[in-house]
Amino acid sequence: MSTTTPTIVLVHGAFSDSGMWKGVISKLQGQGYTALAVANPLRGLETDAQYAATVAKSIDGPVVLVGHSYAGAIITRAARDAPNVEALVYVAAYQLDEGESALDNAASHFPGAKMGPDTTIATEYDGELELRLLPEHYQDVMAGDLPTEVTDILAVTQRSVRVQALTAGLSGPPAWRTLPSWAVVTTQDHAIPGQAQEFMAERAGSHIVRVEGSHAVSISQPDTVADLIIEAVKATR
Repeated sequence: MSTTTPTIVLVHGAFSDSGMWKGVISKLQGQGYTALAVANPLRGLETDAQYAATVAKSIDGPVVLVGHSYAGAIITRAARDAPNVEALVYVAAYQLDEGESALDNAASHFPGAKMGPDTTIATEYDGELELRLLPEHYQDVMAGDLPTEVTDILAVTQRSVRVQALTAGLSGPPAWRTLPSWAVVTTQDHAIPGQAQEFMAERAGSHIVRVEGSHAVSISQPDTVADLIIEAVKATR
């Protein structure tokens, strides 16, 4: 453990952007913590993880990595290449094991997910398929506990994710086997069902906080998310 307070590096998932952390950052900064929100490339698991690891390694001192949704897979991979990462925090996120992908893992067999062919649209760019959520389904899938005037904006500002990012298997052992981890499990989640999150978090031995909230919990309940991150930060000191 370090005597230096870690920098908190926040990584957003698919169908969103780094703005999703605004409320969380406000609470963290108000408590005197340093936070950095990464613009996730959303191009592929390995390349996205390499980018997050590069950001973490560029920080002088310890780091707590935080990942939402697909970014859970990113921090699980990135932490292996960033020796200054001391803890992982998963926010309504995938906690993959070796060989698992976001769209094909043991947790995906739990019912309740509404993200699929009926709620997404695929477009081809530079020879690769990219996914977006259809705007009319965004609120139901991602943010059922947010008002329509908010989700209407989120739906049109979402960033596309390459399909290969969601289908690539995690290479090598997951970082949660050697690092302490915390998890926000959202019980009203229609993107990654709460039961699936629970399964992955328990498998990883994470410290779990269960929240009656949607996939967009960092926006709808930023204080709850920030409090768990602070708990993880304090535990590393």
